[in-house]
Amino acid sequence: MTSTNETPVTENALPIAGIRLATASAGVRKAGKIDLCVIEVAEGARTAGVFTRNVFCAAPVMICRDHLARAAPRLLVINSGNANAGTGEQGFADARAVCAAGARQLGCADEAVLPFSTGVIGQRLPAEKIIAALPTAISALTTHAWSDAAAAIMTTDTFPKYRSAQVTLDGSTYTVTGIAKGAGMIKPDMATMLAFIATDLPLSTEAVSQMVREVSDRSFNRITIDGDTSTNDSCMLIATGALETGAIEPGDVRWEAALGAVEAVFKTLARAIVRDGEGATKLVSVQVNGGASEVDCLKAAYAVAESPLVKTALFASDPNWGRILAAVGRSGVAGLRMENIGIALDDYPIIQRGEPVPGYDESVSARIMAGKEFAIRISLGDEPHAVEVLTCDFSYDYVRINAEYRS
Repeated sequence: MTSTNETPVTENALPIAGIRLATASAGVRKAGKIDLCVIEVAEGARTAGVFTRNVFCAAPVMICRDHLARAAPRLLVINSGNANAGTGEQGFADARAVCAAGARQLGCADEAVLPFSTGVIGQRLPAEKIIAALPTAISALTTHAWSDAAAAIMTTDTFPKYRSAQVTLDGSTYTVTGIAKGAGMIKPDMATMLAFIATDLPLSTEAVSQMVREVSDRSFNRITIDGDTSTNDSCMLIATGALETGAIEPGDVRWEAALGAVEAVFKTLARAIVRDGEGATKLVSVQVNGGASEVDCLKAAYAVAESPLVKTALFASDPNWGRILAAVGRSGVAGLRMENIGIALDDYPIIQRGEPVPGYDESVSARIMAGKEFAIRISLGDEPHAVEVLTCDFSYDYVRINAEYRS
């Protein structure tokens, strides 16, 4: 069987039968800026999503949840530049007006249109601008606009994020293609993160729902840039494959291979988000093992990955391992004992069994941390659980980007 790690991922955006996309300039951000994306979904496709756990979620998130429960999606409308969050009843009215306009253009029910927004919180969505641009966008729908769509949904991103993978099952080759955006306010807890992944795999509705939850938990929910969970996080998985020859379900002999292809795209997109973290210069894998539970390992990993002191040391290439140790110690993991703790950078040990390694050379750690990518490896003891969380450093530019975000 094809495993996740064995599934090749390409930076080319391969078309998916049953999916068409287009972009347009609606003027939500600024005149002439491509800030609107539409994704048409063929009839009969199965769609499921996971959304932010922020209590103050945006109007489009709440409407998406409602519409998904009432109809099979036919059109996704995504704007950048305005989050339509914290906008009260007017925000709901604006999002519904966009849905109604898209439905008229496509000839479907309002509930078959899903709205998504990303950008500044607390400002009214200029729905009339989006509605005016929809005819242009919908008339331009094509199967080959994945990369354009990825660029249209960017906010503080510095590059568009799109990936594809393929898997062969029973002699047939299937494709998974996805786009994502996000660079700041990132700790998906399903950051300002949006992701849209489609496949022609023959997955049932139940399979799509289970798969999007499973792979999100192992990809987008294992990254952090700044520990902030947005009001608008959304991740959608769409399966367009015909089911007549037999749907792929959990337990099917084809399930693991199908899951591996989808997960490979999710993980690669998640990695690209961290790589593009606002002002980031380094991508760091925080790997924790030896925990009594996965939850314990995650507590320790996030305590390190989100520590401003650790992240600024990463930027400086300063192997101040005391900051890592202190973060683990305050992580809330029950039963921690100093004599069980191990810390390493890549394969270079710093702490073993709670004590500095004899002959430890700080210059070696500094050289490792000067790289663009490396791992912080932490052992909590001898228990069987392990996790990985991706993070990045905090640079001067992170402060500048967020200080100037609305200027």
